[in-house]
Amino acid sequence: MTEITYPFGTASIYENYVVFVMDEGITVSPEYNDYLLTISTKYYAQRNFGYITKRVNSYSVDPRVYFETSKIENLVAFAVVSSENLRISVTKIEKLFLKKPFRHFNSMKKAIQWVNAIVEKSTVN
Repeated sequence: MTEITYPFGTASIYENYVVFVMDEGITVSPEYNDYLLTISTKYYAQRNFGYITKRVNSYSVDPRVYFETSKIENLVAFAVVSSENLRISVTKIEKLFLKKPFRHFNSMKKAIQWVNAIVEKSTVN
């Protein structure tokens, strides 16, 4: 596992997926996709991967971010981990903007299992 700290949060890079924990109070905006695109080419070149966001802090997401995220060809699964009811409701709205398999989970274990299954079934783009 490789861990990278950004001005807005931390990314943990695993074999089939990246886990992001965003900092308290930030707004995730479309330009943050540049960081995810760099991760996709540096760590997942020639293979597919999944994205897991572990929502432990309170922050906002500009839904336009998902239009750009959808363009990352080798990103094949997107999971949100949170047990707070408000965040679960927001996730239902966010899901409308992303053109990738997108699911909400209450536990990291289930999110990892789902992402691994999607990645393993997918073909390299």
